[in-house]
Amino acid sequence: MGLSNLGIFHTVIGVAAIIAALVSFVRYGKIDFGSGEGKIYFYGTLVASLTALGIYRHGGFNAGHVLSLLIIVLILTGFFLHTKKSGNNKARYFENFCLSFSFFLSMVPTINETLTRLPVGKPFASDVKDPIVMNSLSTAFILFIIGSGYQVVRQRKINKKAQSGS
Repeated sequence: MGLSNLGIFHTVIGVAAIIAALVSFVRYGKIDFGSGEGKIYFYGTLVASLTALGIYRHGGFNAGHVLSLLIIVLILTGFFLHTKKSGNNKARYFENFCLSFSFFLSMVPTINETLTRLPVGKPFASDVKDPIVMNSLSTAFILFIIGSGYQVVRQRKINKKAQSGS
């Protein structure tokens, strides 16, 4: 598979963050910074994104590095909204979007790298333009749209409940 030590560390941390996000989605319908899973997602994604900046499998600075920087901005924005705007229910919409979008963007290189590297010796896809990669990315995008819609509806109910004082 040809991973450097940094690549192995990046992969392990990134997988832990993805698992934590999935558990949080199932438990809370969102990545919840108030939970242990949310904290693991935040710190794991931050470390994975920072370490990705030191990985140059495809030459110099590339689209993967830009994605890493965007993910860092999104999770820091979500964290800021969670900590500094905790009483503002409208901020939850943006917090949820930032974290869900960061998760989706994290899945882009994850899907690409997984399908073009595994199984070792005979990967599922020959390159990132392979139909299995494109179909997987399309499915991930559709799930992101559906999940974001679900979060908006759910947050609207939470906000209405908070307004009525219940």
